Amino acid sequence: MQRKLTPRHARPDAGRERARAVRRGLEFIYAIACEPQHFAEYGSDLLNCFYFTAATSRDATLGRAAWRMGRERARQWRRERPAVPPDPDADTILDYLHGSLAADYLGYSDPRLKRQLALAAARFSSRDYLSFDPLTEPPPSDVPAECEECGLWNERGRKRCRKCRKGLAQMSRYLVWYDALTRAYTGECYGVTASGRFADVFGWLPAMRPYRGREGGRNPDWYDEVYAVTHIVYTLNDYDLYQLSPRWLPAEFAFLKESLPESIATDDPEMAGEIIVALKAFKLEDGHALIREGMEYLLACQNADGSWGDPEANWIYARYHSTWTAFDGIRDHAWRGTRLRFPNLKPFLLQHARPV
Repeated sequence: MQRKLTPRHARPDAGRERARAVRRGLEFIYAIACEPQHFAEYGSDLLNCFYFTAATSRDATLGRAAWRMGRERARQWRRERPAVPPDPDADTILDYLHGSLAADYLGYSDPRLKRQLALAAARFSSRDYLSFDPLTEPPPSDVPAECEECGLWNERGRKRCRKCRKGLAQMSRYLVWYDALTRAYTGECYGVTASGRFADVFGWLPAMRPYRGREGGRNPDWYDEVYAVTHIVYTLNDYDLYQLSPRWLPAEFAFLKESLPESIATDDPEMAGEIIVALKAFKLEDGHALIREGMEYLLACQNADGSWGDPEANWIYARYHSTWTAFDGIRDHAWRGTRLRFPNLKPFLLQHARPV
């Protein structure tokens, strides 16, 4: 159902309205983070939400609130994880890396745990972490998704679950790729790169183009294409610290502009929020028609409890992550100039910056 939007010029307190919406969203996420069961499962990601909100917000009051929340939760996260658990698998190590990086940023470092993680991480290959070896092959299309029947993650190439024998859906190569981008980014920023160098994973960018778009619902990969492109932006601009030049990524910039109206038409605030903040990173201003339309949509579809997305969803990740990306799309960012998190990639980007 298409929501009726009130034009921004008709709202005399539009700035205050946005600030209230963002603060309510942040408080919703903090309430989730304070639930022990939720924090045990998603704490590493929630710490990143608080840190990057604090580090990139132009609104000093919002930044201070996110910093306080993040510091309190980082202290708890460190208390609950004093050491690497015995016989960890690759996903457990990655979760520890993700949370440890954010906890470090929030002022709670643990050099002893970092040494343990480095030793444990070295026991696995990049294929264990990423499902493929970026030095020898592009992101593949034969990685099974989590079994919908029993929840087991099966090894690459399987068509049926080895536990319950149910048929397995296969992840798109775009999903495999953007998951690998975030994992390699985290390892490189933290200084434990057993999962592979970010440049090697990112180097498959030309092979992932062109992006087809939604094609009226006929392209099953469109959803993952969008998130692959937004995560290109996130990992290159250090999750909203920097802006990017559109001439570095003209195909991706054009694709995001085309996809924002589609995300609104399909009533997907999580996707819309990611696209909006990525377009802002490409220097589209709040007054641009696309950004204005996107923010109006997000303001109109916030839930009564301060969240965005389906309020009946049972998956906690969906509740907080939709809220995080939505308020990211409407808040003001304190950009720290135009640059890349990995400056060595600029020649590569310029070499492959094909006109659209």
